[in-house]
Amino acid sequence: MGNTDDGRWHWDSSLYSGSAAYYARGRAAYPAALIDLLVADLGLDGRGRLLDIGCGPGSLTLPLASHVGHAVGVDADRQMLAEGERQARRASVVNVEWIHRRAEDLSGELGRFNVATMAQSFHWMDRDRVAGLFHGLLVSGGVVAFVHATTHEGVVGTVPLPHPRPPRPQIDALVADYLGERRRAGSGYRNIDVVSEDERGRLEARIIQAAGFTGPTRREIPGWVENRTVDDVVASVFSLSYAAPHLFGQLAGQFEHDLRQLLSRVSPIGKFSEQMREIAVDLWRA
Repeated sequence: MGNTDDGRWHWDSSLYSGSAAYYARGRAAYPAALIDLLVADLGLDGRGRLLDIGCGPGSLTLPLASHVGHAVGVDADRQMLAEGERQARRASVVNVEWIHRRAEDLSGELGRFNVATMAQSFHWMDRDRVAGLFHGLLVSGGVVAFVHATTHEGVVGTVPLPHPRPPRPQIDALVADYLGERRRAGSGYRNIDVVSEDERGRLEARIIQAAGFTGPTRREIPGWVENRTVDDVVASVFSLSYAAPHLFGQLAGQFEHDLRQLLSRVSPIGKFSEQMREIAVDLWRA
């Protein structure tokens, strides 16, 4: 699940336990502009094979599936994959294969892929190992797209919006009241990254280059306004690794009650708006 107290990387299967359905609802859907960009820049023409690593409930897998012949979503969380399968049935998407596996255990038995995607997931992985593994799964000249996005909440700002912004600082304070100031992560605690976002980006670029990729080509999608209901905001909170339902234990119901009370005070009609952050995409060629 990333670096924890002992400073070493290890996976914790409880990281998002109970969060899958909340993740599917609480995270803002990727905008059509992002899908259009990926289709164009990856040259998707309804054929070929797509590998989505750390796919979660199929947030990116499913909207891209109709643009390839076959898509494979890989994730270490069984509940996320089950939610992805449910969403696929609901949308009548039949060309996606869901595989329960850690990215660190990718192997050649999956076959070769024309394109791969990784959205908001690389930081949870043993990046050196994973970069080398998925380079070997791409055909020569294949492309991997790293999608850098924040979909659980919007940015702080003063731009007028149709409805009140969700009170994110107060929500974080409420989570801390129940779980403590130090953010949880699975069965342990999450260390706050001491490097800046730019520094982390440079580190990851070096890792990807060392694995044999060339690039990147960076593309960006402007931010947008996301309108949410109370249920959407509640789901966005439970979609977080540090506020996953299992962390609250028997107090989960009381926490949700207090959260809904907070939201009702901010927006009595139960509607919220957020200005979402722009999305950056780095394209690397094998």
